[in-house]
Amino acid sequence: MNLVRVALDVPLPTLFDYRLDGATRDLIGARVLVPFGRGQRPGIVLEVGGEPQVALSRIKPIAQAWTHEPRLAADVIALMRFASHYYHHPIGQVVMGALPQPLRRGRLAPSDERRLALTAEALRADWSELPSRAIAKRRVLEHLRMQGPASASALRALVSTAPRALKDLLSQGWIRPENEVPAKFETCAPVEATNGPALTADQRHAVDAIGRSLAGFTSWLLLGVTGSGKTEVYLRTMERVLAAGRQVLLLVPEINLTPQLEARISARFPGAELVSLHSEVAQAERLRRWRAVEAGRARILVGTRLAVFTPMPKLGLVIVDEEHDASLKQQDGLRYSARDLAVLRAKQRHVPIVLGSATPSLETYAKAQAARYRMARLPFRAQSQLPTIRCLDTRGQRLREGLSQTLIDALGKRLEAREQSLVFINRRGYAPALMCFTCGWSAPCTRCSARLVLHLKDRRLRCHYCGHEEPVALICPNCGNQDLTPAGHGTQRVEQAVAELFPRARLLRIDRDSTQRRHAFEQMRNRVDGNDLDILVGTQMLAKGHDFPRLTLVGIINPDSMLYSTDFRAAERLFTQLMQVAGRAGRRDTPGEVLIQTDFPRHPVYQAVCRQDYVAFAQTALAERREAGFPPYAHQALLRAEAGTREAVDRFLEHCAAIGKRLEFRVQVYDPVPPAVARVAGRERGHLLVQSPSREALQRFLDAWLSRLVRADSSRVRWVLDVDPLDL
Repeated sequence: MNLVRVALDVPLPTLFDYRLDGATRDLIGARVLVPFGRGQRPGIVLEVGGEPQVALSRIKPIAQAWTHEPRLAADVIALMRFASHYYHHPIGQVVMGALPQPLRRGRLAPSDERRLALTAEALRADWSELPSRAIAKRRVLEHLRMQGPASASALRALVSTAPRALKDLLSQGWIRPENEVPAKFETCAPVEATNGPALTADQRHAVDAIGRSLAGFTSWLLLGVTGSGKTEVYLRTMERVLAAGRQVLLLVPEINLTPQLEARISARFPGAELVSLHSEVAQAERLRRWRAVEAGRARILVGTRLAVFTPMPKLGLVIVDEEHDASLKQQDGLRYSARDLAVLRAKQRHVPIVLGSATPSLETYAKAQAARYRMARLPFRAQSQLPTIRCLDTRGQRLREGLSQTLIDALGKRLEAREQSLVFINRRGYAPALMCFTCGWSAPCTRCSARLVLHLKDRRLRCHYCGHEEPVALICPNCGNQDLTPAGHGTQRVEQAVAELFPRARLLRIDRDSTQRRHAFEQMRNRVDGNDLDILVGTQMLAKGHDFPRLTLVGIINPDSMLYSTDFRAAERLFTQLMQVAGRAGRRDTPGEVLIQTDFPRHPVYQAVCRQDYVAFAQTALAERREAGFPPYAHQALLRAEAGTREAVDRFLEHCAAIGKRLEFRVQVYDPVPPAVARVAGRERGHLLVQSPSREALQRFLDAWLSRLVRADSSRVRWVLDVDPLDL
């Protein structure tokens, strides 16, 4: 018996034993179909041989092995194993969750549109040895040999038993989906690049320094102010890698950043096949692109966080753009950091990685300061000057729907000059709350410990946590007052105010509500580029990565709300957001101006933003983190739990804390606390933080702790572990 250990998409931290006669280590990485429970499940073979984990009598045979498909690469499997161990997530869910959805199905059922072809193995085989009863197989094979590739529907029409024959021939590796199996390759042809703009001295220094490290693993932090030409450094480095016949992986935090990047990369490398992978790509197309990268045909992959697991046989360079962005951390399921896994993958493949940002995460900057990462600086813009940033003291001022007179005058001035402006407020909807100022009532969400947000255009109150919505209340349910007042400002209210102030201005609001339709953001982007807009009102969707050539003014409304937080990362988030959105202004010949409305103009964060001095901010913040014992000088894991009642959550987390405190590791176990929003969608939530100055000690603690927690009574509680959490 040949033992085969298979990863399955089930919430159990183990592989499952099966048998397959004649199995060798060449089967590792292959997709298989195995009996599981009362049905069958697809899986990936991760081990062959070894000692069985169950009685031999219970080991069942593999139902089907798709040996004609490419195997999952060894380096990708190693990355998945690390992710499973480090983030303490079931290995099967890690492996299967990283595959395109068609490969997670329990069968390979070609669609009527998919064409099938003979494989080289079928052409070498002696068909006369087929059993005499294999009529359907003979007809299918003869048809493909005489007519060439054919659709599955055409082959099924040959004989009534053709569907079964197709399944068997696919399993044998005698036929294959024509567009899914990668062509074999020995080398990738060099790719030539078109001419780019002349480099600045700082850009050339960065390109040369990174270029000297292309032969092995080096982690680079590319710290460049907004508009300094980080993308051009990426392109020049990619040029050297592609010319050497290698592939490039470029990770971006947001889907909305991919079209602009794709267009620029494709123009520079017209001879290189570029593919993008993100959640808006249809599943069949995602598989086609995934296979093209896996085969080495696609030379450049631009993708969001899941793309870090894509097989790339000729990988020569990894780039993570906007490496500080929280979107690179998955917030459900496998809670991994794509940035951190990208660094590990580059190290495994002995290739360099470039982490680019104008405002790097403090964790990344600390590594550069400690010489664990090398750093290249771009302190000046490539085509323009940095914008002027001023804080507008709004204490005691009468604001017009959140807008100061100084900001209103500046908007009017830009409108007269035919320049674009951006009014930034990081809150969608019309107003954060609908309130009765007679008795203090505010419209609550019945399912969450949060207030409903007023969406005036739709005449609805909506919860931004659970999606609950209801009509706008006409009277106060507490006191009967009919004079209910919107409290605070959102993008819709600011949009309305700007429209009233400047009725002739071409106005556009960009937030999650206005971009729900497919391709909506791309269409809005085209309007901006086509000089079809005067004033933008938007949220953080506009804060990063976008290049608006005519935008010269940015007005920032109500950033102070981010200071009212117990999270130790609040100041870092505020500084990053302000610097990123400020960087949209004045990126061409016309100087840019940024106006920040605040009640705390002397706050150190605002002062650092006005000076546009990331290094000074980072050094101060790191000193505070070191003194307080926070990351990056400590390593954390957060146990998140939820249940139908507060009592169940508290009792479970207190029990978990008691177990952790009895373990003898160099780890601090804090008392359980509720999060800022303690109830979401009718479920009570709680957190339990554990922290250690040693990453290794924390991991050893988590191994021991979790082995005990899985035996705890948690029938009424759902819980998950978040290693290196970003949101407390």
